[in-house]
Order: sequence, then C-alpha cells, then structure tokens
Amino acid sequence: MEEIISRLIQLCYVAVLARMVLGLVVQYMAMQGGGAPDILVKIYDVIFSITEPALAPIRRILPQTGMIDFSPLVLIIVLVVIEQILLWLLGMI
Repeated sequence: MEEIISRLIQLCYVAVLARMVLGLVVQYMAMQGGGAPDILVKIYDVIFSITEPALAPIRRILPQTGMIDFSPLVLIIVLVVIEQILLWLLGMI
C-alpha cells in the first residue's frame, strides 16, 4: 500500500513540474512570435486541467506576488506532508 501511495504522489509531482516547464516553454515560444506547436499546447491544456483544481485554491489563499506563481511550490510541499502522514499512518496499522 505504501508503494501505491508513493507512486501516486510522485505522479502528482510530475504533473505539477510538467505544468511549470511546459508553461514556460509555451510562453517562451509565443513570445518569440512563432507560437508553440499544437501538440505541445494540447499536452499543456491536459496537464493544466489536471493540476488546476489543486492549484487554484492555493493561489486564492497566497498573497499576490506579481508574475511569480508560488502555488506549485506550496502544492509540492503539501503533497510531501500528505505523503509522510499517510505513510506514517499506514506504518501504525
């Protein structure tokens, strides 16, 4: 059971990191004038729709920091804490 929880949390990490990286790449390509390839934008849209339900509430709570979005960092910290608590609880059983 511990392995399943760890893998699910790792999948969440990867989704958040992929969103961050793809967001930067798509934004950079758009600023260069050519625009990003459609497949890259579609992948970003899918990852965005997966991660946004977890990031939006965090973003509403955090104070405005201009162009820097700290919500992915906060989400990763929350995921680490949740993982540790769940693994600790499973260890108690």
